[in-house]
Formats: sequence, C-alpha cells, structure tokens
Amino acid sequence: MKIGFDAKRAFLNNSGLGSYSRNLITALLRRFPENEYYLYTPAINPALFTPVSSYVHVRTPQAFIHKTFNSYWRSYSLSDRLVNDKLDIYHGLSHEIPFRFPVDKVKPIVTIHDLIFMRFPEWYTLADRLIYRLKFKYACQTASRIIAISRQTANDITEFFGISPDKIDVIYQGCNPAFYIPLSADEKKKIRLKYGIPEQYILYVGTIEERKNLLTLIKAMHVGGIRLPLVAVGRPTGYMKKINSFLKRHKIKGMTFLNEIENTHLPAFYQMASVFVYPSFYEGFGIPILEALASGTPVVTSKGGCFTEAGGSAALYTDPENYEELAEALKNSLADTALRKKMIELGLQHASTFNTEKMAENVMNTYLKVLHND
Repeated sequence: MKIGFDAKRAFLNNSGLGSYSRNLITALLRRFPENEYYLYTPAINPALFTPVSSYVHVRTPQAFIHKTFNSYWRSYSLSDRLVNDKLDIYHGLSHEIPFRFPVDKVKPIVTIHDLIFMRFPEWYTLADRLIYRLKFKYACQTASRIIAISRQTANDITEFFGISPDKIDVIYQGCNPAFYIPLSADEKKKIRLKYGIPEQYILYVGTIEERKNLLTLIKAMHVGGIRLPLVAVGRPTGYMKKINSFLKRHKIKGMTFLNEIENTHLPAFYQMASVFVYPSFYEGFGIPILEALASGTPVVTSKGGCFTEAGGSAALYTDPENYEELAEALKNSLADTALRKKMIELGLQHASTFNTEKMAENVMNTYLKVLHND
C-alpha cells in the first residue's frame, strides 16, 4: 500500500500537532514496514524529525514558484503530485487536505483535532475563523473517513458541520514512549541545571494564551498561599501581558517561563514536577495531561469537555473559572501523601492504555476500511 501524509507539522512543528504527526508516522513505520510512505512537506528540519526507512519518500516543492509560495503548493498543487505518486491513501494529519482533491484516484482521510475556533470564536480573528472553516469543512466533507482524536471532537464535527457520526472514527493519540521511561537522578539534575529550574515546582506545559488559562493557576497559587515555584513551558502570546501585570501588581516572584526547550528534555520536566496543572477552558484532547500521567506525576485539570477522556479517574478536576477550587485541589495534591500515591498509580495505569502501537493499528484499520469500502 502507498500511503501519503501531510507531513508539514511533523518536520516543522515542535509540539502539539507536530508530536501527533511524528508519533503516528513513526509507529506506522515500525508496525507496518511492508507499506510505502510518502511525506509531503514544504520544508524539512532533520533536527526535529528524521524518519529512517528505505520505504519513506520525502516530497518537497521543487519548482521555484512552489518554493516561493509553498502554502499554495500544499493546498492546491499537491493534488496533482498525489496522483503522480500513485497513492492509495492520503492522510491529512492536521485538519486539512489539498483542494481539488482527486477522490476518484486517491482515498482521502483527515484527522480533526478540535473545532475550538467554532466553539469559542471570540479567541480568533475573523480572518482565521474564515480560513479555518473553509479548510476544515472541505476536508470533512471530502474525506472518505474522518479520524477524531476524542469523543468531544467527534461530537463537535457532527454539531458544526453536520457530518454523520458513522463517517467518524474516534482514535485516541498515543503518548510518546519517552514519557514512560524513568530518567536517572543524574539525567534529571543535568536538565534542571541547564534550564535553571528549582528542585520542586508546579508545572504547566502549553501555549501561554487565553484559552489555556494560565492566569487562573497563578491566581490559585496566590490566594491559596502556595509557595512552591511555578515552571511554565510554552510559547507566549499577547495574553502574557495580563500575566505580567498580575505578577507585578501582587509582587509575585518565583515564576519561571521557558519559551522553548529541547523536545527530548520534556519528560524530565514532568518527572521532576511535584504536580502538573492544566487549567485550560477547552481542548481537542489535552495530550500534556497524558504525558504527565505517563511520567508518574499527579495531574490537576479542568472539568468537562475532553479532559476526563485524557485524565480518566487519575486526575483531580476543577472548574477552570474558579481559582479558589483550583487552589484547594492543588493543596490536596501536594500535601495528601495517600492521595498522591493513588493519583500516581491510577495515572500510570490509565496512560498505559494510550500507546502508539495501538494508535497505529487503529489508524491502519481505518485505512483498510476505506480501501475495502466498508
């Protein structure tokens, strides 16, 4: 079978959609080496992703106009290339497939991670909403099948685009195997010293934006008198101004903000943390929750949405708008030894069910389903 992927984010995105793409492609290569895999990307970054297999073909734009306008190449011109490569399946790994898709020659599949821009349009510009809606809706309507990364996302696809649930397969993400491997004390110490982080801390991982609600965590720590330092790993946005204003107004110190860290160092950040907090209002799934559980770290996250799918019975859940409730959960997760032990044990059990091998097998079943017209 010849399988093609929109591999832009696998090569160029350090987290989130990039992690999903890399984990899935790598797992498929390992589990199903008998196939040929075509990776289509406007550029490559070998330091981030270097798939090793004689059955992998990386395709980048060659013509000058396509190199100059690589977004056009990816969204329009790529359709012709897929036919020339004689693909059986093309999988859009992050919400979209090329326009003018040759559905009579190649079977399209798309993974939809979330429809947050429709659920909370106030967090997006009008231009972004229009572009996302055009691309996502076209992909959902054109695809032979849709993969949703959570039940919550599957419900949103049906609600907003009118897609039949029968066309959607819910396939949970696999967690990178690196998060399941305990690091030695020496390894963790080297990383702690490299980034200048304290020996004990509360951890947050994610883009620092309104939707992910980091300010509520900081307020919870402030009103709850929680003196443990905070380490926040993520790209800052304009929302950072609100956070800095609050920190300055209340003279709060002991906060470490890291824009970028090496991907291979992230497991150590989780493993060294006293507790991981993910106070987001809304997600498609919430992979950092799973990464923390796999690392043996207690998790406090938000009620509702997809969060219970990611956290199961292992996490503590609070109202994302109630910083006092979050403060109480934080105190319990830090001080109650029996509770911490239970959260860690349940977390490791829950995370063990989200493995990349299982994800690869489920995705392959979707490919075969499409080829056999089931």
